[in-house]
Amino acid sequence: MSPIATVKRELLVRHLQAWAPGALHRARRVIYVHGYADVDGGASAEAAVRVLADLPDLARGRELSMVAVGDDVSEVAGLLTAAQRDAGTAAGLAVLPVGGGTDERLPVALKAAGASRVPMLGFLDAAAVSEPPRPATVAALAAGKPADVLLVLPAATPLDPYRDAGFPLLTAAELATGPEPGEVVAFATTSAKSLESFKEALWAVDEFAGVRLRDPADPERHLIDISLRPHPGPLRRELLAHLASVGTATVTELRTFTLTETVYRAADATRVLHALVDSGAVTRRPEHGRLGGDVLIGPA
Repeated sequence: MSPIATVKRELLVRHLQAWAPGALHRARRVIYVHGYADVDGGASAEAAVRVLADLPDLARGRELSMVAVGDDVSEVAGLLTAAQRDAGTAAGLAVLPVGGGTDERLPVALKAAGASRVPMLGFLDAAAVSEPPRPATVAALAAGKPADVLLVLPAATPLDPYRDAGFPLLTAAELATGPEPGEVVAFATTSAKSLESFKEALWAVDEFAGVRLRDPADPERHLIDISLRPHPGPLRRELLAHLASVGTATVTELRTFTLTETVYRAADATRVLHALVDSGAVTRRPEHGRLGGDVLIGPA
């Protein structure tokens, strides 16, 4: 397995471990959708089954459906059944393999699974396929309430087609090992809380063989080591550029900008803003007191 594939697998597992318990706590029915399930021989789908099968809430009357869609899922179906059996899963987990192509079959499979207005998470790793997923395929996942989708796209894939797919929040990062563009990991969601949870998982994955993150919005394209306390340089530049554009913004607005428009978390914005204020790189009103959400920040 390549280092980038390992990082993607760990990111999926970490986010599933955070998402599924909360979704099952909110609703009795939850749906997880795994697209392109056969592209990597079913390895990532198998990892997902093992996470879902280990959820204690399934034993308390909850129902979780995993819809695994791909071109040919005959071999994947056997792999997922074996993984489910090995994990000793509770009866609340149903695995539904669907063949015929992710773009062609995913919307139909969601309707058949009764996916409308239930908590839903989709994972579409299209980095190795000939064409990225159609925006309509991603939009079908927005039928969930709340709805999240984790996309992995080939290097340099534009994100604009997915910004109108029914998800008000979208963020992205590159997984890279050098100066050339890396695979794009994008997360689209209807919930700011889910976005924050994804960012926590992104910065918590282990670093493998030089895989680092690059913020697509950083004009200098610096690589950032994956760390719970990431290097603040690119965020510092992006916040200063944003302030130069808008003039002034509250701390809350800058935290939201960081969460939605950069690879960083809202908490990273607070840390960088303290440093910018202390260095005199920005001004604040009022000049003294706690750096609360309503404090106005402007260029020096």
